[in-house]
Amino acid sequence: MSDFIERPYENEKNKAIKYVKQLLDKASVDNKQSDKDELAEILRLLDSKRYGLVWEQHAEKVREKLKDVIPVFKENKDKKLSNKVNDDYNFLLEGDNLYILDLLLRTHREKINLIYIDPPYNTRSKKNEDFKYNDTFVTAADSYPHSKWLSFMAPRLRKAKELLTPDGVIAVSIDNHEGYQLKILMDEIFGENNLVGDLHVETSAIAGPRRVQAMKGSVVKTTEFILIYTKGNNLHAMKRPMYDGIPGFDIHYSKFYDGQKQKLINFTQVLKNTPKISETFKQFKLSTSLKNLDCLVRMDNKTIKDWLYSDEISKNLFRYVGKYDGPEQLKVGVNELDGKFIIQNKDGSKVQGYRYFNRIGMSDDYKPQMGERAVRGNLWRGFSADGGNLNKEGGVNFKHGKKPLRLIKQLIKALTPGGKTPITVLDFFAGSGTTGEAVMQLNAEEAGNYKFILGTNDEAIDVAYKRMQNTNAKYPMNLKFFRTDFVRKDAEDLEKSLLDNTKALIELENMTDLNERTDIAIVLNHTQASELNLKGLSKVYMRQRVHRMLVPFEQERYDSAHIEIIDIPDEFFADELGGIE
Repeated sequence: MSDFIERPYENEKNKAIKYVKQLLDKASVDNKQSDKDELAEILRLLDSKRYGLVWEQHAEKVREKLKDVIPVFKENKDKKLSNKVNDDYNFLLEGDNLYILDLLLRTHREKINLIYIDPPYNTRSKKNEDFKYNDTFVTAADSYPHSKWLSFMAPRLRKAKELLTPDGVIAVSIDNHEGYQLKILMDEIFGENNLVGDLHVETSAIAGPRRVQAMKGSVVKTTEFILIYTKGNNLHAMKRPMYDGIPGFDIHYSKFYDGQKQKLINFTQVLKNTPKISETFKQFKLSTSLKNLDCLVRMDNKTIKDWLYSDEISKNLFRYVGKYDGPEQLKVGVNELDGKFIIQNKDGSKVQGYRYFNRIGMSDDYKPQMGERAVRGNLWRGFSADGGNLNKEGGVNFKHGKKPLRLIKQLIKALTPGGKTPITVLDFFAGSGTTGEAVMQLNAEEAGNYKFILGTNDEAIDVAYKRMQNTNAKYPMNLKFFRTDFVRKDAEDLEKSLLDNTKALIELENMTDLNERTDIAIVLNHTQASELNLKGLSKVYMRQRVHRMLVPFEQERYDSAHIEIIDIPDEFFADELGGIE
């Protein structure tokens, strides 16, 4: 694959090569061999072709602002949702996601299990303006469209990687406008070998004007991508498979284990010898055959399907693979051996087969059905069907990038183990808040242990919060709302200003509300440490320097009360005077 180089960069590169050649000529005239060797090496590096992304770096205003200020979180208490379902809280964070990520690195470094993001696609269309860089929409007329997008995404993805647990996973929705650039960028940041998969999601159908375009010869886009990377080397990131339904009946499942005769017989014989089934064939004037069984299943005949999918039938119905010559001593009947099914007939012969029971179950389609199904690969079909209800989902309208709730819920489900395993999901391009609703639905359906952190800018925050309110009405949650604020680095008492915002970071780190936790206290100076009433406390968050200053009898007071002292990390204070890197 060739380098991705925008024309402006190529121009600057050529200027640099020309300048170095001039210096090299001058060094040759002056006969300075060391200079000649050094300049020749620089020239070689400039003129060499490299694999990977090269783009024009663009300064971002939100980063430049950090020369003068330090971001902090301030709670909007009026927007808190509390249902006392437990002590755990989810968080909705308002502000530029670069600031949000910086602050999360203080509280959640290597603590996020799953990151899902749906960043701007950079379509560069006036009709669908979606990517704003330094307060200006990037359009087709921009000279640096890809470079600005890459300059925007690269620092955010690098910080995202630091937030993931060692076995954490990140999934990014994108389309063809920046998808190929994104793939190489994520290869560089997460490692090419850590690519789990590139899902192709069917998000639209060819109909109406799109059909006309296709008939005229255009290749009409019907899919988008989801790039999935793991932080470690675990490429088995799909913890739970998703299933696509298969209509009808697979006629290759033609052998049935007859328990009375203790041998495999033809399944058509079972169909003929089961009165309610043979009568159903007659009812539809069909001969009794596997091919016509397929027809009845496609017709959604309840009598046939209930019988076929019952344990009594499905666990004894097999697709014949071949004779089995293994040395194992097996019982007469059905034997499961290392995931394979071996049927030993009464006469001692052994055959291997696939069990029909393992082929059936509920599908994950738009309309889930019980029946035959196949494990889904990287082609995720059918999500165009969700488009009809997309505007209504969550009870909010969102102009750009609203993803189907079913898609995000299935993605989270596939990438996490479920059960009581604690899972924290982060979405720092939260948009309308689909990820938050998906998490709460999974908790309700699975009695799961999911928590979410959503980050979005001030343009979408009202929509996201409204959706969380609507979700709360169906799936009760606890939610705290923080907005990004700033402390000036030249503040008269910078340290005090930062200490005043420590509580928000401790709450975020612990995903809780300290106002409701009478067992937790915060100590920021020695006087507070000495005078704190320890009755009923289990944990005390203490400034590190204060903890070090405790004299033996003060430390003994905490020890005898069985108080866990947790040092407040220095990172919470932005290195006090150094700001955020």
